[in-house]
Amino acid sequence: MHPEQIILAPVVTEKAIGARSASQYVFKVHLDANKKEIEGAIKKLFKVNVVSVNTCKVRAKTRVRGPIIGHTSKWKKAYVTLAAGQKIEELEV
Repeated sequence: MHPEQIILAPVVTEKAIGARSASQYVFKVHLDANKKEIEGAIKKLFKVNVVSVNTCKVRAKTRVRGPIIGHTSKWKKAYVTLAAGQKIEELEV
């Protein structure tokens, strides 16, 4: 897979933005991507040194709207820790 196919989007929540002070960024990634692929994609796309990558799968949630029962999509989240003093300029507010 290409790096653009692995890293889908940054996660922009209050908790994720708070983690940026510790050089940790959160991304929505491809469901089949492993930690090594995620690390390589971050290095190639943003030109930074990655210290560690932690991943977790976010399960689908059931949604009920009247008589129709559906669910949201499952997805994968990656917590990427960068080397001390580094940051991703494209994602800074």
